[in-house]
Amino acid sequence: MRTRYRRKWTSPLALLACGALVLSGCAKFDNTAASQTFTPVNPPSPEVPPQVGPGGEAGDSGPGRGNGPNQTPTPVPPPQGCKDFDKAVIATCLDTVAAVAAIPGDGTAPSALAGERKSGRIMLATAEKDPAAWAVIPVDGSGDGGLTSLAVSPGFAEDQLVFAYVTTPADNRVVRLAKGQAPKPVLTGIPKGATGNRGAIGTDAKGALLVATGDAGNPGAAADPSSLAGKVLRIDTSGKPAPGNPTAGSAVFSTGVHSPGGLCRDQSGSRVWLTDRLADKDVVYRLRAGQPLSTPAWTWPDKPGVAGCADFVGAVGYLYVTTSIAGNLQNLPVTPDGAVTGKPNISMDGKTGKPPKTFGRLSAMSMINPQLAITGTVNKDGGAPVSSDDRVVIIAPSVGGGGGGKD
Repeated sequence: MRTRYRRKWTSPLALLACGALVLSGCAKFDNTAASQTFTPVNPPSPEVPPQVGPGGEAGDSGPGRGNGPNQTPTPVPPPQGCKDFDKAVIATCLDTVAAVAAIPGDGTAPSALAGERKSGRIMLATAEKDPAAWAVIPVDGSGDGGLTSLAVSPGFAEDQLVFAYVTTPADNRVVRLAKGQAPKPVLTGIPKGATGNRGAIGTDAKGALLVATGDAGNPGAAADPSSLAGKVLRIDTSGKPAPGNPTAGSAVFSTGVHSPGGLCRDQSGSRVWLTDRLADKDVVYRLRAGQPLSTPAWTWPDKPGVAGCADFVGAVGYLYVTTSIAGNLQNLPVTPDGAVTGKPNISMDGKTGKPPKTFGRLSAMSMINPQLAITGTVNKDGGAPVSSDDRVVIIAPSVGGGGGGKD
């Protein structure tokens, strides 16, 4: 049995939770989890900012950390087996955590669902507890496919439902599931290829799902209105085109996606972002309903492998983007109206910060509240894993928006 280093979590948190393309692969089902009893979830309460030290790490300035204003930062000891001594780590010894979804709660113990890309296994990661099995989805994890995204339902406090983007032997699809139940199809028939199978799921501020689909290795599909590939789709929780879409009866919100890494938005939903990997560069787009993806908000010619994102613009003025190849956090300065004002600051690269820190290759992100986000690591997928990999990690912005992330 794997054991994990247990740490005291001292910060109380409040977890918060183009063409007329008519979808023919939508499954009809009751949108509640049948035959299951749920424990009521406390409604969100006002956030209490975490203790953030000079380097931007939640809890860094706590007792015994050596990070007071006049003290030299103390390096965190390396992991020992599945024990990880970094306070930001809430789960260890998983396999290729490509998908994460923060869980609403009362904020006393940060928690998230963590999805393993290749196995389809979903674990519940909670601070101060060992990871617990939550569900397993049959997936085809070959190439870049498998379980690539998770999102809790817009009404999670009532329905306890979770949505996943997965690859099967026949297609890519969105499924809905609850703990202990088999996944039910929501949207099927998204083209599958040897590459380009990654997808991303998010929610908007109106209770709809946003689904970014890969181009299945066919760049032309991204502009083809008859294909589900290479699109941002906006659907309701039953898989139908959501009310208010740019074209009535069509799920298409935007076109031109190739290999999506992550979707994120601000708390009000006024800013929605998509990271994507093109053949010659990585990019992040500001999504606008009905408009094709053409001009990125920012471009990375060096292709660091953009993955998840988190909009901390309201808190510190930065859009955080994780990378799964370079293995760092890219912190883009952004104005409240969504304009990028300069090149990204880089953190969590093992070179910057006091002390320097890295968790290796990073994957998806999910916001806990305006001060905190969750990310996973994918070091077992071509990286240099340590004994506690792969892990689930909490990320906090640095005080004053210095772009330090958790480093």
